[in-house]
Amino acid sequence: MTDHTRRNVLRGAAAVTAAGALVGTGAGGGPAVAASRTPRRFPFLEGAFEPVTEELTAFDLPVTGRIPHELNGRYLRNGPNVLGLDDPRAHHWMLGEGMVHGVRLRAGRAEWYRNRWVRSSQVAKKLGEPYPGPVPSDDFPCNTHVIPYRGRILALQESGPLPYELDDELNTVGTYDFRGTLRGPLTAHTKFDVAAEELHAIAYYPTWDHVRHLVVGPTGRVLRTTRIPVADAPMIHDFALTENHVVILDMPVTFDPAGAERGDIVPYVWNDRHPARVGVLPRKGGAVRWFEVDPVYYSHTLNAYEEGSHIVVDMTAFDAPFLVAGNGSGGPYGAGTPRLDRWTIDLRQGRVRTRTLDDRPQEFPRVNEALVSRRHRYGYSAAAAEMSLAYQAVDGTPPDRAFANALIKHDLLRGTCEAHRLPEGAAASEAVFVPSDPCDGRAAEDDGYAIAYAHNPDRGASDLVILAAQDFTGEPVARIHLPGRVPLGFHGSWIPDA
Repeated sequence: MTDHTRRNVLRGAAAVTAAGALVGTGAGGGPAVAASRTPRRFPFLEGAFEPVTEELTAFDLPVTGRIPHELNGRYLRNGPNVLGLDDPRAHHWMLGEGMVHGVRLRAGRAEWYRNRWVRSSQVAKKLGEPYPGPVPSDDFPCNTHVIPYRGRILALQESGPLPYELDDELNTVGTYDFRGTLRGPLTAHTKFDVAAEELHAIAYYPTWDHVRHLVVGPTGRVLRTTRIPVADAPMIHDFALTENHVVILDMPVTFDPAGAERGDIVPYVWNDRHPARVGVLPRKGGAVRWFEVDPVYYSHTLNAYEEGSHIVVDMTAFDAPFLVAGNGSGGPYGAGTPRLDRWTIDLRQGRVRTRTLDDRPQEFPRVNEALVSRRHRYGYSAAAAEMSLAYQAVDGTPPDRAFANALIKHDLLRGTCEAHRLPEGAAASEAVFVPSDPCDGRAAEDDGYAIAYAHNPDRGASDLVILAAQDFTGEPVARIHLPGRVPLGFHGSWIPDA
């Protein structure tokens, strides 16, 4: 078998030519779409997903409303923005080059907007720029998340590449390996425990017979690596953290070696032979306990916490099967739309109870970051009509069904939710919660703002929308008008001034 690096495992698109096979694998790993003379749509390259073609810089952005003076920092969001695509059949949304979009707020002003590609060696070459230093193994323009970490800004990707560090103006500094202690992959979804000052990750790789739990300590070094045996090399996109445990979600999306040999763009398939299970690993060390669950695909965890002998995990999930490589649409395919679920792991009885908290289509759940691994009451998610349609596209043709655009606030104590509805065509990205005063330990959990990029169909460009979390359905506190579009993408962070 070929040595599967990220370059030849997840960039098998190089083998696809205009006369070759089309993108996508089915549940059996074979080609899912045959060539056709009928013009095909590629929903992940169109509409709200359409990549932007240039990097912009704009100062003193116009604002409708009033930017709260306590918001001093940068809001950054990462996402795939393909660069130099010759053939749409050779593209998968999740493999687009990472582009970070940022707005700088200070003293009630929107000082600037910038969007910048992450300068991996591939991006530098495409842009005709030099790449400083040797090219790292599994180099990739990280496109999934961007986080603050100990005064640094890190763009993240899972399963192979090192994080890329950015400066305060989104220029790429270079790869970052946690002071030489990160050996191998990280994840796109780290969890930072504020109380313990620890950064946690679950890392996977297509040729491993295990996954790894990594702990980065207060010194910025990897303190501990725990190998957890797993079969079939599953894709573990996200995980959950509690005060005393790590929750590992091992679902039936697994690496397909035959697909990698064929040059499939994303050689991961739904594997009915791989049992769905949840693992609980003590943070202080010890054996993993596994709990079987019905096959499902989780996409992102909102948060998790302990309640006596129970662990509560809130997450967005899709019905089975879920095809990461899609059905010929250039992106993932879901048998249904993602919903917000709660999984309760009973450590005493050895079972998992699942229930749906909100069945409306929604994705990218977020919590007040100060409560990661602790009990939360509120969560925030996004409903984007074009994303729901694209995820259900079959052979590039979406179903005849209407979806809404909204940002959603969940009160998980009362079991209620509020939706801030957006106009037709106003697709919204992930909403990040920003506390009014992060130093006020007595403040209410929702004392702050939910901020998100949303398309403004009247302008043909995007706005940064700021909502008062305690008046969620009211008019936005502010709409910051950006000079261009922010395509639908993945995850972001608020990075406050020090």
